[in-house]
Amino acid sequence: MSVPAPVHERRQRIDRRRSEPHPITEDLVEALADDAITLLFQPQFHSGSDVLAGGEALVRWVHPVHGPMAGDALVAIAQSGGVSRRLSRHIARSALAEAASWPDHLRLSLNVTAMDLFDRSFGEDLLAMVEASDFPPERLTLEITEQALVADLDRSAKALRELADRGMSIALDDFGAGFCNFRYLKVLPLDALKLDRSMIEGIASDERDLAVLRGILAMARALDLKVIAEGIENAEVRDIAVREGCHLWQGFLGGKPMAVDRFALLAAT
Repeated sequence: MSVPAPVHERRQRIDRRRSEPHPITEDLVEALADDAITLLFQPQFHSGSDVLAGGEALVRWVHPVHGPMAGDALVAIAQSGGVSRRLSRHIARSALAEAASWPDHLRLSLNVTAMDLFDRSFGEDLLAMVEASDFPPERLTLEITEQALVADLDRSAKALRELADRGMSIALDDFGAGFCNFRYLKVLPLDALKLDRSMIEGIASDERDLAVLRGILAMARALDLKVIAEGIENAEVRDIAVREGCHLWQGFLGGKPMAVDRFALLAAT
């Protein structure tokens, strides 16, 4: 019969396991070093004309075992392994480099995470990357989710205000998906609300959903905020969103997230 290890030894083994990086995090670090993280852009369109307005930068990583990973899953892996800053800077630097060659009327949207806002050097680093890329800050939109604001709203507002003062636009992303703290609308230097797909998908079939959309748009007009509708998958929903006053739209109707070369072709047409 085996004798159980002393409690302190078992705790030391547990602590060692907790401190060791997860294998998938090590793979992510390797992928970043090898430039194996794929940059994508999802097109955004002007309402009414359907003219291309710009693109939202997204990333995808195809893990050799676990397959494609993107969005929140990829950010969570980076955060658990302490490489959030590295991933964030990689995305911003790559996206700015690509967008620098776009026609002058197109905008770039970058997602800002909670870890970005928690990082005191984020604003300074972003400004340095924008300057190095020669991409005008006036054509850059930073999309921030409610979840990224929860930890410290005042600190987030200060960081975003400094970037807004340098010409960047600030959009509150996934509006309607979370708690919708209306203090955000008072404190943050917002230029736009980006509606969560749940605020859009039922507007063609449910009068209540349509009434909610109209209420949000009325509030946005009163606050002089643009409204971006995401998750547009068919022409009927797009037409209603346009009719009701959304300024921009994106979704599979206009295009799925696409490779940089394909987006460049779309931008050139």
